[in-house]
Order: sequence, then C-alpha cells, then structure tokens
Amino acid sequence: MDETLPVIYYQRHLESVVPMSLLSRKGLLAIAAVVDIALHGQTRPVSAKALAARNALPPRHLEPVLQALVREGILKGTRGPRGGYELGRDRRRITAEDILRAAHSLDDQPGPSVPHSALLDQVVLPAVAQAERAFAAALAEINIEDLATRTHQTEQ
Repeated sequence: MDETLPVIYYQRHLESVVPMSLLSRKGLLAIAAVVDIALHGQTRPVSAKALAARNALPPRHLEPVLQALVREGILKGTRGPRGGYELGRDRRRITAEDILRAAHSLDDQPGPSVPHSALLDQVVLPAVAQAERAFAAALAEINIEDLATRTHQTEQ
C-alpha cells in the first residue's frame, strides 16, 4: 500500500478542510473592528456605519461589540454627527486577549453545567484549563500594533 496516499489526499482536499476555530465569530469580529479602527481612526473617529460597510457586516451585529469594547476602555465612543470610535489606549497596549475578554463579556448566559466525575475533574478539565491558559498567553502576545503592521505589509 502506498503510504503517501493519505498525505496526497489531504493536500488535494485542503481547500475543503475547515479548521476548528477556537475563537467565536463575535471575538473575531471584535478583533477585526479594533484593527480597522486603529488603521482608519488616526485623524477622526470611525463611524459604526463605515466600519460595518468596510467589513460587510450589518451594523446591528457590530454595535453591541463596539459598546463592550468601550466599556472595557479598549475603545472610546463619541456621539453626534461627527462621532464614532477611536482607540481608548495606545495600540501596543491593546492585546487580542483584552479584546476577546471584552467580547466574551457579552455572553451573560452561563454555559451548560458539566457533570462531575473523577475523569472530568482529575484529567479532562485540568488538561483543558492548561490549554486555555496557553492560548490566552499566546493571545496576550498579539497586540493591535502588530496586526496593523501586518495589514500594511499585506497591502504592499
């Protein structure tokens, strides 16, 4: 049997393989919104309407995310006809982890309760908690300055 067949099959069908995302749609939207505001809000606030148009999103989905980011001090909101959103602090001091925590604050409902068992309590939950800490640490290393720089590099 040809052992390369599974690898070749996987490579040929890579486009149809959808990786499991560890981030919610809302979390990804929040990160994209902050990067967009970092790029376009240097001279004046960015309106939710302009932000939604650039990212092909209905404003009603964006507004609660933006308000959560304002509550956490990641963004500043200005009301009025020339209002909009701008960064609440320096781009280097806003991390992906900060943004995801703010977006996660929109989910007030507690998740389903997990039944207790020795396997869950002693093996599964500690392993998952360790992975979550590692993921959070990696997200804390990504700041908006880095993402804005990557955006400029991809545009060239």
